Order: sequence, then structure tokens, then C-alpha cells
Amino acid sequence: MADENTPGKTDYDVVLLVEQALTDADAHQVRSLHEGLDEPVTYHVLLPVEDAAARIEAAMGSVTGHDLVPGPSIAVPPPDLAEIAKETKEQANADLESTIAALKAAGANAEGQIVSDHPIDELAAKVSEVDGREAIILTRPHVVSEFFHLDWTSKARRKIGVPVLHLLEHENFDEQAGGGEGVTGV
Repeated sequence: MADENTPGKTDYDVVLLVEQALTDADAHQVRSLHEGLDEPVTYHVLLPVEDAAARIEAAMGSVTGHDLVPGPSIAVPPPDLAEIAKETKEQANADLESTIAALKAAGANAEGQIVSDHPIDELAAKVSEVDGREAIILTRPHVVSEFFHLDWTSKARRKIGVPVLHLLEHENFDEQAGGGEGVTGV
């Protein structure tokens, strides 16, 4: 069997872009998609780190009703922003470790990394880097962005040259078959 540095590589590499930690059920569902393949499957998990400044800005907007009436300008001192950024990165690392553990418990070969650039750019780069055969994006439902095709899946389909599957986290295949871009009967 060729290793991943050999030109005759035989692994089937799948890049997973996840919005949050996978549950054991999510991991088993992902793993079930590739049962029966002759090649060994390796999952490369990408978990974006939420931008601390954007997180504060979004929270302040919802608290002040920013969309309707501009709220007071509230400046967050740099040490607070740094602390939030540190907590956010620690949470992302914990979610990534949990996801890798869930995939391994489901019998998968998995590795991963947290990413801080635009998620679709990171997905495209990882697919290219590992010669990925497909990409799977696991998200919570995002009705508005999906309607306007601004969601990660729509962007990925336009950017990368491999099949892209969109699954909704915490929903089994039967629950997803009812709509959206999850698994549907063809």
C-alpha cells in the first residue's frame, strides 16, 4: 500500500468543514457514507475559529437592537478582546479534539485543524493539499443564507472541483431528506 507521499497514493481523502463539534451520531453518519470503499478513508477536519471582535460586535448588535435603532457606541478594552479571543480559540481546540475523538470512535482515520481564514478558502486549500476526493460540510440550518446561496456549501460548490455534500449536524439522514441541501433521494 502506498503512503500519502507516494505518487501512487491509494487513500480516499475527505475534507470535512464543520461549524461545531460533531456528536457521536454525526460521526457515525459521516463514517457510514464511506463504508464499503476499497481504499482506506482519511478524514481531514477543518473547524473555523470564530473571530472574537465579530462575536462581540454581533452580541452588541443584538443587545442594542442595532438594526432598528443605533445603540450606544461601546468600546471593548483590548485586554477583554484578547481574553475573548483566547477563550474562543480554546473552545475551538476542544471542539476539534472532541470531533476527532468521535470520528475515531466511529472507526475512522481522522486528523484536523482549526482555521482562522475564510472557511471556504481553507476548504479549497485543504482539498488541494491532500488531493481530496470529496468535501462534506456539516452545519446548523441557515435558512436565509441557503436561500440566497451565500452558505458555505453553495460557495464551496462554486470554488472547488470535487463533490460537495451538505449535512445538517444533529439530524440523521431521514430527517434531512425532507428538504434543504442535505441527503435527498435522487
